[in-house]
Amino acid sequence: MVSPFPRHAPAAVRHSAWLVDLAFAVLTVVGVTTGALAAGVRGPWNGLIPLALFLGALLMFRRRWPLTVLLLSIAAIFLYRATSVFEGGWIWPASVAYVSAACTPRVRWVALIGAAQLVYATVDFWWVLERNAGRFLIHIVGEGLLLAILIAAGTGYATAMSWRERLRETDGRARAAEERLRAAREVHDIVAHTLAVVGVQLNVASDTLKEAPDEAAAALRVAKDVRNRAMADLTSLIGVLRDSTAPQPDLAALGTLIEDARAAGLQVTLDQRGDPATIPAAQAVAVYRIVQEALTNTLKHAGAAKAEVTIERRPSSITVEVEDDGRGCAEITESHGLAGMRERVNALGGTLTVDSKPGGFSIRADLPVAGSHV
Repeated sequence: MVSPFPRHAPAAVRHSAWLVDLAFAVLTVVGVTTGALAAGVRGPWNGLIPLALFLGALLMFRRRWPLTVLLLSIAAIFLYRATSVFEGGWIWPASVAYVSAACTPRVRWVALIGAAQLVYATVDFWWVLERNAGRFLIHIVGEGLLLAILIAAGTGYATAMSWRERLRETDGRARAAEERLRAAREVHDIVAHTLAVVGVQLNVASDTLKEAPDEAAAALRVAKDVRNRAMADLTSLIGVLRDSTAPQPDLAALGTLIEDARAAGLQVTLDQRGDPATIPAAQAVAVYRIVQEALTNTLKHAGAAKAEVTIERRPSSITVEVEDDGRGCAEITESHGLAGMRERVNALGGTLTVDSKPGGFSIRADLPVAGSHV
């Protein structure tokens, strides 16, 4: 069991806790005084009010020394009972102290202390048994039931706080895992696209180095430019991990992406329908990454000569589709890139459709836009 009374907390939390303790202190002073007077105590200044004030003052330290506060409260009650004729009860004046101590890992000691106090109360009240057995049973059973309720309330509160803390930690770990997965997808998209384009350009340079050195040099320049942009994207991604305000690629960067694919020998056409400026940032990043992954797969695996990219902004959704004229495949096996693409689409509540046939390969994503009235 974890104690719900941390010693190190923000100033606002400490201030709030102090007010709660003060409220409990005032409630104890008023409750003990009122209860004792209702039970027939006369001359409250002879011991009752000092007892109530002492019990209330102790509660201001219940978070730091809960068990000590409980023991001192019980000792004060014993002292008062020993010097007065008050028969109003043993447990209830220390109710808040019992609950506070039961919130700590030492709840067994609290139960033992309460049981000892209850046994002493039974012995102290034993003389009533011969005169009025019903009154004796009501008094002792009531004290025992109250003690059980107070300890249960403390342990229940501590358990609830412990579960709350565990849920908070679990939620934090889940967010961290999601962030790592997102970073992995981003890195994969950047690296895979860069390697695909650079690989094509290096092959061109290797094949034309002797016969057409100018063409080889141009291919190397394209490879260098793509590599530089990839490094810039990775730097931006690292900035995102450090600072969520760092920029992400969006539809404005699609032109460069398509130019890279064209430089690698792929004839790419881009058809944008609707106003791309109305596409939200999260969907824009997803569209960019989907197109990037689709063109990367086309360059690496399809053996295609042409690819068509269509982005359509509908009133409540966005559709992005990439089709090529490659060889396709009989059975689609989702690689890390396709799996990451599907996860990205699912995270936005959309659907991803992948289709392969001898005449080409196509990827279509439909992304909803919540609350859109375009």
